[in-house]
Amino acid sequence: MIYLRLFWEFFQVGLFSIGGGMATIPFLTDLGGRTGWFTPGQLADMVAISESTPGPMGVNTATYVGFATAGAPGGVVATLGLVCPSVIIILVIAKFLQRFRQSRLVDGAFYGLRAASVALITAAMLQVAQIALLPGGGAGAAGIHWAAVGLALAVFLLLRFTRLKTLHPICFIALSAVVGVVLQM
Repeated sequence: MIYLRLFWEFFQVGLFSIGGGMATIPFLTDLGGRTGWFTPGQLADMVAISESTPGPMGVNTATYVGFATAGAPGGVVATLGLVCPSVIIILVIAKFLQRFRQSRLVDGAFYGLRAASVALITAAMLQVAQIALLPGGGAGAAGIHWAAVGLALAVFLLLRFTRLKTLHPICFIALSAVVGVVLQM
C-alpha cells in the first residue's frame, strides 16, 4: 500500500509541477505536511543536496523520500511516479504536435504555462529563503539566521561586482558548503 501511495503522491507532483525542479518545491512542501514523510527543514536539506548533485532536483528528491520511506523499492516507485506524467505527456504531444504546430491556441497555452512556472519557482525561492534565513520563524531580529544572511549577501556581492562571476557555480557551492560546516561547528 505504501508503494501505491508513494507512486500516486509523486505522480501528482510530476503532473502539476511544470517548470522543472524548483517548481516542485511548493508541491513537496504540501506533500511533507500532509504525509509527515519529511519536515520543511529536511526538505531544505534535500533541495540543497539535490542542487549540488548530478541529476534533476525533483528526481533526486523523489528518490530520497521514497528510499527513506520504503527502502530501495520505495525510491524506485517514487521516482517512477514523478517522471511518469512527463513521459505520458511527451508521448501524447509528440503524436499530435505536427497537427497543432502553428495553432494560436497552443501558443497561448504555452505562454500561460510560462507565467505559472515563474510563479511556482518564485514561491519555491521564497520558501527556501524563509527556511534558510529565518529558521526561528522570523520573530524579530532573534529569529534571523545572521550567518546565512551574511553568506547569501557575500555570494551575491561576489557574483555581482567581481570577476569571480566567471568561476564555475560548483566553486560557489563548494565554498558555501565549507562555510556552512565551519559555522555549524
